[in-house]
Amino acid sequence: MGRRRSFDVDEAVEAAAEVFAGRAYDGVSIDDLVTRLGVHRNSLYGVFGSKRGLYLAALRRHVDQDVRPHLALVTEPGHVPAWDLLLVAAADRAREDPEVAELVSTVFGEVDAATGDPRATEELLGRWLRRRAASGTGVPDNDDGPETVPGGED
Repeated sequence: MGRRRSFDVDEAVEAAAEVFAGRAYDGVSIDDLVTRLGVHRNSLYGVFGSKRGLYLAALRRHVDQDVRPHLALVTEPGHVPAWDLLLVAAADRAREDPEVAELVSTVFGEVDAATGDPRATEELLGRWLRRRAASGTGVPDNDDGPETVPGGED
């Protein structure tokens, strides 16, 4: 019988999502994750198999808990989606990782369907990238007012 896990996997995945959203996949080392999550390297590898395994778990969790439940709100004025990890994945990992690309493409299709506008994700991604670049902090701030996407205003 193996040793009992000494950390909460869900909490580790949630914390990893925050780290990856702020610094992207290549900007995060295993040591960064070990330090931020407060777990041993062997424990991370034992549960997730690799940094990529943890990244995929974090991205899936983000999509399932932070993105999909809020698709209907995307078009509402005043709703600012907190989808940094999804958008970082689109900009940073999708072209290099087919599994990430498939998930990102699927979710963007869901956004387009929810808004009724096939340009919705392009608009959302463009605004997010401009905010991220302007903020200089890596993660966009939300001080520039509410964000809406095409199809969201009458």
